[in-house]
Amino acid sequence: MANKEATVAELTDKFQNSAAILLTEYRGLTVGQLKELRRSISEHATYAVAKNTLLTIAAKNAGVTAFEGQLFGPSAMAFVHGDTVAVAKSMRDFAKANPLLVVKTGIMDGVVLSQEEVKKLADLESRDVLLAKAAGLFKASMFKAAYMFQAPMAQAVRTVDALRAKQATNA
Repeated sequence: MANKEATVAELTDKFQNSAAILLTEYRGLTVGQLKELRRSISEHATYAVAKNTLLTIAAKNAGVTAFEGQLFGPSAMAFVHGDTVAVAKSMRDFAKANPLLVVKTGIMDGVVLSQEEVKKLADLESRDVLLAKAAGLFKASMFKAAYMFQAPMAQAVRTVDALRAKQATNA
């Protein structure tokens, strides 16, 4: 009994402190395959396999209602504490190699995600790539702005040089 209470408390904490949560079904996966999945997402998430009743109680304790009616069969949760896109990509890639893993649904920032939305999330660029692209766009726009501010001065200098050259030839 105390073990179940400790598990519920730990799961409740994970529900409350996760950036995103993905609900999966892992029917037919081996222990080795689950270890491989855990390893592939360990940088950004923890993968918790627990009884559906304990997951239901923990979700209710945390005020999460997104998974009501969906906790049946062998269910597990990926509790994301880092890059949600990276976790979605890892799970998508793992599911391609191991089709027995099914990502059912998810929740991110309080918004319920359908199975299709989780797939779209996995198709996004990673956070680092998006930041690099934004930095590149910012740098390009700064270069354009600097060029625009410098262009009138350069044109004025060329005009003054042309006037001097004209005066020198007329004199």
